[in-house]
Amino acid sequence: MGQLTAIVDANPSLRGMMLGYVAEMKLTKLLEAIAHVSHSMKCDDHDRTKKGDRVIVCKGRRFVVECKSLQTNTVRHEKGRWTGKVQVDASDKREVTFPDGSTLHTTCLRVGEFDILAVNLFAFENKWRFVFAKNKDLPRSRYRRYTPQQQRQLLATLVPVTWPPQPPFYPDVSPILEDLVRERSK
Repeated sequence: MGQLTAIVDANPSLRGMMLGYVAEMKLTKLLEAIAHVSHSMKCDDHDRTKKGDRVIVCKGRRFVVECKSLQTNTVRHEKGRWTGKVQVDASDKREVTFPDGSTLHTTCLRVGEFDILAVNLFAFENKWRFVFAKNKDLPRSRYRRYTPQQQRQLLATLVPVTWPPQPPFYPDVSPILEDLVRERSK
């Protein structure tokens, strides 16, 4: 075990990758413990056409959950409050086509590409906990080279997160799932 620890300590990107997969496992256990979740599956990491780390079925409705971790170099603790940022983007550039026919190559994720963002807050206090937000409530890109329509349809790539959480983030995913089930039932 000492060699593995040394390798991880010497390679921050490996540490981040390992923490990301541990976070996915912790998130899976959390989601599968919800009473109305009847199915849970892992998405294929190599399928770049589909975003999301978990697909769950809650009350007969399918939801895609994207799991992200805090960027550890952004973590701060001041006046009893934790702050940090989460990188909400795709790992590779891909071509995105918009309803107006315009296209661009970007790592930005699209509004609606997944349903729920789960952010692992382990970097705040070395405790496994998450905050959750609906995709549609996340901030949009403000990149000046994108048209206003493109900006409205692309998520910001760096999103602030706090503990205690502030909207659009919440510490419990169940009310978010209930809202999404209601929205999809209409």
